[in-house]
Amino acid sequence: MKSWLNKKTMSWIALVVGAGVAGLIAGSGLSSRGTLPDEEIPAETAQVWTCSMHPQIRLPNPGQCPVCAMDLIPVAMPDARDDLGPRQLELSETARHLAALRLAPVERRPVQVETRMVGKISYDETRLKYVTAWMPGRIDRLYVDYTGVAVDPGDHMVYIYSPELLAAQQELIQALAGAEALGPAGLATVAAARDRLQLLGLTSGQIAAIEQSRQPSDHLTIYAPVGGTVVAKHVNEGAYVQTGTRIYTLADLDRVWLELAAYESDLPWIHYGQEVRFTTPAHPGEVFSGRVSFVSPFLDEPTRTVTVRVDVDNTRARLKPGLFARAVAYAQVSAHGRAAAPSLAGKWISPMHPEIVRDEPGSCPVCGMDLEPAEALGLAGEQAAVQDPLVVPASAVLQTGERAVVYVAVAGKPGLYEGREVVLGPRAGDFYVIHEGLAAGEEVVVEGNFKIDSALQILARPSMMNPGGGGPPPVHHHGEHRAPEEGDPAAVHDPEGHRR
Repeated sequence: MKSWLNKKTMSWIALVVGAGVAGLIAGSGLSSRGTLPDEEIPAETAQVWTCSMHPQIRLPNPGQCPVCAMDLIPVAMPDARDDLGPRQLELSETARHLAALRLAPVERRPVQVETRMVGKISYDETRLKYVTAWMPGRIDRLYVDYTGVAVDPGDHMVYIYSPELLAAQQELIQALAGAEALGPAGLATVAAARDRLQLLGLTSGQIAAIEQSRQPSDHLTIYAPVGGTVVAKHVNEGAYVQTGTRIYTLADLDRVWLELAAYESDLPWIHYGQEVRFTTPAHPGEVFSGRVSFVSPFLDEPTRTVTVRVDVDNTRARLKPGLFARAVAYAQVSAHGRAAAPSLAGKWISPMHPEIVRDEPGSCPVCGMDLEPAEALGLAGEQAAVQDPLVVPASAVLQTGERAVVYVAVAGKPGLYEGREVVLGPRAGDFYVIHEGLAAGEEVVVEGNFKIDSALQILARPSMMNPGGGGPPPVHHHGEHRAPEEGDPAAVHDPEGHRR
């Protein structure tokens, strides 16, 4: 009695599991009756018996599944329709409702690819300046004695002692005295002495003060040549320096770089001029933006990434070098499945400084080179005039790793669906770009397509996993156990002496 109940229970479970696909088959015209548990097919009308857990099992008589020993489910098979193709399945309105099918059109539409990257804020290398010694000497005072100080052009920085400076000032004073005696003939000597002092770093005002006082000084104040923030102090007071010794490093932080790491698989979607949005933990909820200005020509082999540089405006001083950032780059996809850069179409760009973009030809204001068309430099990518890509929702595509299958609603024949292999382009968000296999205006199944594919598998027709049709060989053996022999430890008996 106990074993009969267990067997009956397993039969009902099998029927419930197979109800979805079996009911779909019933509504497809392959059975005039349903196969739900409360609507059993009479055994005299059944032509094929299958297992709900192993649908590749198809036997002409009732019994148990040879794989898992579950009771077989009867499926009535009427006369086959000759007008259906091998990859087609026709479903009644009831079957379509049972499968919860939903369709979506194949259409051309603009889509974007989102590329996520991580990186950090760094200095703009083009805005780094150095304060150096223009003569040998000794640092007697550092007016800026720690890093992080913001200075303006002309602020005093260093007070330096230099014997060479004293000698150059004495030459100027002597030239002035000789010019008074020689007249215009001595003016050339005075001009040469002035030039030497300028080469030592003296300003025009300092030189004029020396000429007026006629008193040389062995100390010189060095002023900031540009404004910025002191990011490094290289010497201390009392240190001796030579000509060219670096004393400070200044950085203009009104513009900074965001240096991102892009995987090599993401490079097709990264291009110059592309908009990038990013966030930092230092400012939760605030979104910053910039544009790609450079993609490194080198790949870092240990990480398999390429450095992508983004120019970012920082006039509000919200971003600090070293901050961590998470970024998203948006690439518009062309009809060929490649990144498009419509904003650069028809622009002129400096080949050495690609951040210089102009509407007309001309010269680079940084290096003087002639600007070149963005198309000639390969920076424009696909043009905006290219047709939008042909796309389908990503849920419409069933993939095996070797092929991609989409189920299409046959036009003019309600309830008829056809499996079709397609050639996929890249995935763009919630869509796949289609290269071959579909046409604009067709409708594809985006929900319930796997149920259609399963029904075709049961019918031994071409499907996603079996493009040639036929049932797949059993590969997963649920419930298949070796019968224990007498004396085997696995042979266990219940208290009534029954072996189990």
